[in-house]
Amino acid sequence: MIDGRVVVERCDVLAACTEEPGRITRPFASDAMRRAHQYVREWMRQAGMTVTRDNIGNLRGRYEGTGDATLLLGSHLDSVRDAGKYDGPLGVMVALAAVQRLHDDARQLPFAIEVLAFADEEGLRYGSTYLGSRAVAGTFDASDLERTDSAGVTMAEAIRAFGGDPTRISDDRWGGDLLGYCEVHIEQGPVLEARALPVGVVSAIAGQSRMLIELTGQAGHAGTVPMDRRRDALAAAAELVLAVEAAATTQPGLVATVGMLDVEPGVANVIPGRATLSLDVRHPDDRVRIEACETLLARTRELAKRRKLAVEIRALSENAAVRCEPRLVSLLTQAVKNSKQQPLELTSGAGHDAVAMSALTGACMLFVRCKGGVSHNPAESVTAADVSVAIDVLGRFLDLLARP
Repeated sequence: MIDGRVVVERCDVLAACTEEPGRITRPFASDAMRRAHQYVREWMRQAGMTVTRDNIGNLRGRYEGTGDATLLLGSHLDSVRDAGKYDGPLGVMVALAAVQRLHDDARQLPFAIEVLAFADEEGLRYGSTYLGSRAVAGTFDASDLERTDSAGVTMAEAIRAFGGDPTRISDDRWGGDLLGYCEVHIEQGPVLEARALPVGVVSAIAGQSRMLIELTGQAGHAGTVPMDRRRDALAAAAELVLAVEAAATTQPGLVATVGMLDVEPGVANVIPGRATLSLDVRHPDDRVRIEACETLLARTRELAKRRKLAVEIRALSENAAVRCEPRLVSLLTQAVKNSKQQPLELTSGAGHDAVAMSALTGACMLFVRCKGGVSHNPAESVTAADVSVAIDVLGRFLDLLARP
């Protein structure tokens, strides 16, 4: 029987599928992803599943039931740069473990189960998140196919090289009778550890706005251009970064982050002529999030005008806050109780594939405790014991869903 120890070992195996030796970097439609698929495909087959890969590059394992409806389980296999082992893959491995137990017991439920290993959630390669789950949900934006990566490869070209057909991504949309979508994920926060709880049930996912801001001034010699004549793009970006940090302290629950900053020409003795930075704003209340974005963008335009800079703002993604489906949340909470654990509902500040999938069907999530709440970091850590609890809870959730 697959337990938490086996799941952790499988996450170790997938961690070796990387584009950068010495650290985990697994982008969309990469060779590293292809290697990860080889492992996951075999594990799906061992669990009695039929395995397919769709056009966007999602790996899909199906375990048949006695009825026509299907429950979707899953998470993503891609990563951020220099990632941890568990953000994404843990959810796929826990789902496979639950299906493996059904297969080992020769059990069929009155519904089918499809495990989805999504091709891209993080947006590392093309800057557009939830590519895999949006394809399944039917909300994929075909204009994304024109995006290029750092090597100038378009998304459409990458999909073809990976074995998909970019002109048929609409075929990836789910078209059958669904019971819902359930995703297991590390918490990526400190709440469960602080409460000494192995798992928690997600009640809602915060809304998120992500954009790219380009400030353009004029490069010049660092020794000859007087300070009062400079149009320093980096100085403006620095001012904006601090304004973002300050703005996030004005509302409880609001978080705002500049996680990426590129400077051109990037030479020690040249005044920066261009600075490009990302902006990520999140809050469980969409009204608060939108107002915060408007305030920050107004501040951006004001400082650009004052410093005589051109400014270009490009929206990358915007996701409304998602409330998890009440019936699924109730069943998941009962499954936690049946597993002899204390139930706790909490809000996710991070975005997940459940956000995109909620456009297709009711969604719910189970969080697993992670050490220190650390994520998007090589220090990500879970215990095999907590993962075993998650497998047990998911199995009990399936049993509750199967009851008439």
